[in-house]
Amino acid sequence: MERIFNFSAGPAALPQEVLEQARDELVNWHGCGMSVMEMSHRGKEYMGIQAEAEADLRELLGIRPNYKVLFLQGGASSQFAMVPMNLLRGKASADYLYTGEWSKKAIKEAKKYGAVNVVASSEDKNFSYAPAQDQWKLDPNAAYVHYTSNETIGGVEIFWTPQTGNVPLVADMSSHILSRPIDVSKYGLIYFGAQKNVGPAGLTIVVVRDDLVGQTVKGTPTMFDYQIQAEADSMYNTPPTYAVYIAGLVFKMLKAKGGLAAMEKVNRAKAQLLYDALDASKFFNSPVARENRSLMNIPFTLKDEGLDDEFLKAAKARGMVQLKGHRSVGGMRASIYNAMPIEGVQALVALMKDFEKQHG
Repeated sequence: MERIFNFSAGPAALPQEVLEQARDELVNWHGCGMSVMEMSHRGKEYMGIQAEAEADLRELLGIRPNYKVLFLQGGASSQFAMVPMNLLRGKASADYLYTGEWSKKAIKEAKKYGAVNVVASSEDKNFSYAPAQDQWKLDPNAAYVHYTSNETIGGVEIFWTPQTGNVPLVADMSSHILSRPIDVSKYGLIYFGAQKNVGPAGLTIVVVRDDLVGQTVKGTPTMFDYQIQAEADSMYNTPPTYAVYIAGLVFKMLKAKGGLAAMEKVNRAKAQLLYDALDASKFFNSPVARENRSLMNIPFTLKDEGLDDEFLKAAKARGMVQLKGHRSVGGMRASIYNAMPIEGVQALVALMKDFEKQHG
């Protein structure tokens, strides 16, 4: 069977060249006589793999030496707790922007460890936009400011960097990391799950500034302490070794293709193709404010929702899957991460046009 176009929001498609390299190296990695999955995480082979992956990620994102890079587990959802555990640092509250389901979950978890000040919310328009910063009510005494820079479910992306003064800025970048350049130096902490643009599910990466490591809240589990994880080179326990290996292959592929600036050009072209088709249609609709339209996750609706299932069946017949929208919002959603070729978007647009001719 040929490869299909997988529009899943995560676990998402991986680059075919990465999968093929992993296949070729599966049984006997670089002549060592064993698979990466069989290696001791304390052995020189695996430690070299992880060190190289970190070096490549630092190069791609321009991560300065005064930041730790942690390869952890638990998904980005574990960071909803780990961030306040590590960053409250004796302060009573933190600031949070509320723009959708993932920021909602982060807020709920943070409330277990301190007070949460919601600086702004887009709930009034069903989370279809991101409030401009002049609408935010920041607390200068907050321990940190947290936002979700791309809401996977709602397809809302924030392309500008919030200005928070001396208060550390924290971002959940799970669903758009490595899709375009970012200035890490403007953040105190960035975290992201791997299963969208980085690698397989099971790996979570945290990039945290040195001065924010240490001074956890009382009762913080050992595994959740950034300082302990950093001192152990992310090996306090057995790390997700194979996921780190795959991520390392992805990092090398991105470097070979020109880095994140080159990826942004490709991603903008893919997104523009789909948004142009939505804007030209009277049958399909994009619910997201134009200035916040995600390059990675594009939700859309049909004029007649009764045709949703038929549209999905037609997509599957043409080799396109995972286009159903999240259960909380319905409709459709096309996730077009780095690994989605432009041919996949072209195929989706062709289907939309044919479907509209037939049913519009």
